Amino acid sequence: MRRTMHCAVGLGIAISMVMVLSGCGGGAAPAAERPATSSAAGAGASALVLTSTAFAHEDPIPSLYACDGDNISPPLQWDGVPEGTASLALIVDDPDAPVGTFVHWVLYNLPAEARGLDAGVPVDAELPDGSMQGRNGARRTGYTGPCPPSGTHRYYFKLYALDTALDLAPDAATKDEVLAAMEGHVLAQTELMGRYQRQ
Repeated sequence: MRRTMHCAVGLGIAISMVMVLSGCGGGAAPAAERPATSSAAGAGASALVLTSTAFAHEDPIPSLYACDGDNISPPLQWDGVPEGTASLALIVDDPDAPVGTFVHWVLYNLPAEARGLDAGVPVDAELPDGSMQGRNGARRTGYTGPCPPSGTHRYYFKLYALDTALDLAPDAATKDEVLAAMEGHVLAQTELMGRYQRQ
């Protein structure tokens, strides 16, 4: 009987030690071991994603959307807009330009419910849905397409989900002014990159 009790006590101690060493069987992993989430909207939210039916990420941009073609904006679609979004902003630039980053498009105050843009967005300062367009690197309103002087350049289409509309006048706003106004209001952001080389 005494031997049986000693065995039972020993077995109980062994089980307790295993539970302690294993985190008591199924407890949460330490914070450093948990997978990080890039969603600013909280756990379970889908990530903001920007795509185009005209070109895939890192693929060539068709000449239709460049200075060699019709120089119109490409079609864009997005998904995963986080809860609490009040407006969206889009900035397109070329970091490979010889004189420094060249801005191709500044578009802001897109409606939060918008999920894309058709090809050939008009270059008007204000669009029918309330979106506003600022000045590009050519000091013109709206989109101007890729037109690299030499080599292959990268063109970044950057989409931002904001918790506010931007209090900026249309037509005159620059990329830097839009970025400054967005500071502290970005809920999520994503980008799509296309390449272009003149033939």
